[in-house]
Amino acid sequence: MAKKDQVEVVKGVDLKRYMGRWYEIASFPSRFQPKNGIDTRATYTLREDGTIVHVLNETWSDGKRGSIEGSAYKADPSNDEAKLKVRFWIPPFLPVLPITGDYWILFLDPDYHHALIGNPTRNYLWILCRENHLEEEIYNQLVQKAQDEGYDVSKLNKTQHTNPPPEGDEGPNDTKGIWWFKSILGK
Repeated sequence: MAKKDQVEVVKGVDLKRYMGRWYEIASFPSRFQPKNGIDTRATYTLREDGTIVHVLNETWSDGKRGSIEGSAYKADPSNDEAKLKVRFWIPPFLPVLPITGDYWILFLDPDYHHALIGNPTRNYLWILCRENHLEEEIYNQLVQKAQDEGYDVSKLNKTQHTNPPPEGDEGPNDTKGIWWFKSILGK
């Protein structure tokens, strides 16, 4: 099958319903995450103005909680497509450099339980779920959707999760940003 020219995205997402905690079920490797990260999750909170989303990404690596905070906003507020921009300031322990990326919702089930997230270059891909596990049949359907959109799904790595998942900010924090430096170095 030939690669599609453009990635299709969901339309009409209710941002209020989308808010809350999402667990990473699988993703493409990223230099922004540690390779040995587990229990990776994102928590989204809509700010009072209703247009900006506070983003908290967390992962546990070597027993320590690493996190980074940012914001998300619609790329084009006049369009109903689920194309968002996400901005993080790095390094997380001394935020001086803004990094902005695309966060496109490629699929979202009607109950807002699981989602497929990508970007227009097809370099990043995430499968997210409200729980830290997802039925294999649904997982396979999302992988097929990504493949149909032209993503190289052979790069997908499943994210390890503990049961029960950590609540709050359990565990010592990586206050020095060691995970961030390791991830930039490919470790």
